Amino acid sequence: MANAKPKGVLVDLTRCIGCRGCQIACKQWNLRGVKHTVMYGNFTNPPQLNSECYTNINYVEQDQPARPVWSFVKNQCMHCKNPACASACPVGALVKTQEGPVVYEFDRCIGCRYCMIACPFQIPKYEWDKTLPSIQKCTFCSERVANGLIPACVKVCPTQTMYFDDHDKVIAEAERRLKSSPGKYINHIYGKEEAGGTSWVYLSSQPFEDIGFNTKVPKAELPDLTWASLSKIPYAVVGGAVVLSAIAYFRNRGSRAEGTGGSDSEKEG
Repeated sequence: MANAKPKGVLVDLTRCIGCRGCQIACKQWNLRGVKHTVMYGNFTNPPQLNSECYTNINYVEQDQPARPVWSFVKNQCMHCKNPACASACPVGALVKTQEGPVVYEFDRCIGCRYCMIACPFQIPKYEWDKTLPSIQKCTFCSERVANGLIPACVKVCPTQTMYFDDHDKVIAEAERRLKSSPGKYINHIYGKEEAGGTSWVYLSSQPFEDIGFNTKVPKAELPDLTWASLSKIPYAVVGGAVVLSAIAYFRNRGSRAEGTGGSDSEKEG
């Protein structure tokens, strides 16, 4: 999609009914054809994202004097405009595309896991239980978006909790809803400014800090701050990248021999 405008998604948490259809659609689309365990432990409602769960729904209950209040909160990669994970990666295994998704290239990864340290939203997950591990996270259905389709989770939602469009239109829609229904929402669009802005933004009727969001994420873009911290890592540790690169070489060679590895586009094609 040449000269495509960056895309975004507005998640209106007041509309979510917790059906978890987005979780099923995400797993079917992103992990099709891959040798993963289709049904594992708490798949219907995993307590947190993991290497086989790119999005989940958290049920948050709050005790209030007048009446009980609860929220269903969808979690996935925020796909920052200027992602710290991509900036921290020393080999360019994470890349921000012009359409908006932050994608991962398996063959480039050396397993340093700097992306996991850098991400303020704690999104990238490592396949600790795999012989040939890689990083896993929400892909924003990058190949669908690149071909003019909407993400699988957005398409399947029965209550239109998610609104997908050009990023500027997504922000405009969020602002329109705040203005037209001022008593319905907390007066804040989460992700509009956090970490310099993210592709996925949220509206909520409950304070974001009460429903599990990291409200201490700075408004500044994070790559500069990330490298200020990573640069303090001892050179002896950084030198371990050479060893990791060697391990990654044999991992990738073995993976190609088995026919199970490759980038997201290779796995999902």
